[in-house]
Amino acid sequence: MAYERWMARVHGLETSSTEAAQWMRHANPWSVWTRVPLLLVWIVVVWSRVWLGWWSLIPIALTLLWTIYNPRAFPVPKSTRSWASRAVLGERVWINRGQIPIPPHQQFAAQLLAGIAAVGLPFLVWGLVTLEVWPTALGAVIAIGAKLWFCDRMVWLYDEMSPRHPDYAQWLY
Repeated sequence: MAYERWMARVHGLETSSTEAAQWMRHANPWSVWTRVPLLLVWIVVVWSRVWLGWWSLIPIALTLLWTIYNPRAFPVPKSTRSWASRAVLGERVWINRGQIPIPPHQQFAAQLLAGIAAVGLPFLVWGLVTLEVWPTALGAVIAIGAKLWFCDRMVWLYDEMSPRHPDYAQWLY
């Protein structure tokens, strides 16, 4: 849980009420759908060291800045009823599970999917270091597939938890 809280802080997404507006901005579907291809962008910019040499640090830095800034880049959505918005609301519930426990089956599924995503990481790193296509592609497919499945589970988590907790229910409009 410490890692998730740290990542939330890096992206300006705390669980306190002062950052609630920031979470709602991240719940904008544009924020979600512009983050989905980020791993592929990272692969290209890391691979660009072959073509650009040290100049590749420029697209790497720009991609890092976008990765950090993205949750802040879009306005609060007009509605949070979309799948993408509810996925972010579910992530907020997930990160808050230390204060408000979540059902065990939701905990198990989320941790399993995080583990599956982690399985792709060594392949991805191996492929990027050695500039091999197949481990890079395999790692990316595993990581992106698991992340999207994780997002879907976060929708389920939000849909299950929001009727039980008025604070969560008010996020849906």
